[in-house]
Amino acid sequence: MALSHTDTSEIIPGHGILDGEALMNLAERYSTPLYVYDGDQILKNFRAFQKAVSNLDSKVHFAVKANSSIAILSLLHTAGAGADIVSGGELQRALTAHINPKDIIFSGVGKTDDELLLAMHLGVGQINIESGAELGRIAALAASNNLKCSIALRVNVDVDPGSHEKISTGQNSTKFGLALTDGQAESYYEQITAHPNLTPSGLAVHIGSQLRNLAPFETAYNELLGFAGHLRSNGFDVPCLDLGGGFGIDYEEIMHPDFTEYGKMVERIFKNTEYKLGFEPGRSIVGNCGNLITKVIYVKQGIDKRFIIIDAAMNDLIRPTLYEAFHRIDSLAERGKDTSKADIVGPICETGDYLARNRQMPMVEAGDYLAVRSVGAYGAVMMSNYNTRPEASEVLSYHGIAHLIRPRRTVEDLIKMEINPFL
Repeated sequence: MALSHTDTSEIIPGHGILDGEALMNLAERYSTPLYVYDGDQILKNFRAFQKAVSNLDSKVHFAVKANSSIAILSLLHTAGAGADIVSGGELQRALTAHINPKDIIFSGVGKTDDELLLAMHLGVGQINIESGAELGRIAALAASNNLKCSIALRVNVDVDPGSHEKISTGQNSTKFGLALTDGQAESYYEQITAHPNLTPSGLAVHIGSQLRNLAPFETAYNELLGFAGHLRSNGFDVPCLDLGGGFGIDYEEIMHPDFTEYGKMVERIFKNTEYKLGFEPGRSIVGNCGNLITKVIYVKQGIDKRFIIIDAAMNDLIRPTLYEAFHRIDSLAERGKDTSKADIVGPICETGDYLARNRQMPMVEAGDYLAVRSVGAYGAVMMSNYNTRPEASEVLSYHGIAHLIRPRRTVEDLIKMEINPFL
């Protein structure tokens, strides 16, 4: 059976340092595959981002889609984080973590009536609309239910962020935001201003994820500022500019992000402009703070390479298959310095079930533990139960104590979720 929710913590030896020995000890206790997060570093990263934009009137909202663990959301809340959400489910997670509805921004292109009504009843701080159809629906729901809500326009500034096409959102060819080139955005802002149930809260932009170059940010922010100035010059109230997220991380060297230059760039653009600014970092806060611990099941020698077969799979970490993403993978066993090329693959019946290909790896053996690095963002949050595999457990290390924050379900748990009408 799954571990009890009351069996939640243990002291990490060695002053709470998450070194290889500590990770192996946690793997022995909770079994693998196992996500382990460094809560102390998560808070350091968040506070570093706060400091970088502290000279501006700003609020930092954590992008819940990057890691929706209630424990991590609650930890970030202690440092003053709001939440950037993209679904009703994420809204309820943020509330469970005690984040104030006023500190929640609701984005996304396909919000349902139920999600919108929940957000309006709760009084979330801002709903970002992404189409004229959505604006019309929100206006109708607010009027018919005698509700009020604050609305921002998410604009599409048609900037290529230079990241993977599946995580690029700032171009007119994507489904996100309202184009600035056809004049409709200003018309929509006028409709918001004129509607008795809607309050214009400003403009929003988000051009993509995993940006390592500041130039696309600067281009997008200047476009946003220019449009905001245009609206103000025509008499519209534009109190806030939501600058989104997207700041990237180093997946190879696992260096924690330095937000200093980003903060200087934002300050250069927006200082003395009298806008309240919103920020939505996600990956940069948690990405390099997570490890996926997995055990080697077999080592298979193929014709031209080794296959290291592990107990983690694409259902536990889909990024390598979905985005061709790189994650550094280290052996936690002492096996000498000899290496050779290997594919690191899981048990799932798909050729695409791999965490790395053609990677130089030590001569590991069955039973050894591997650590897949930088999985704190878009790792556990994208897990599935493909091949009827229970998802990995999650552990959060904080102040030298490891807390079990999500126990692994059993196959029996998964089967109990279904209804068989033929028995």
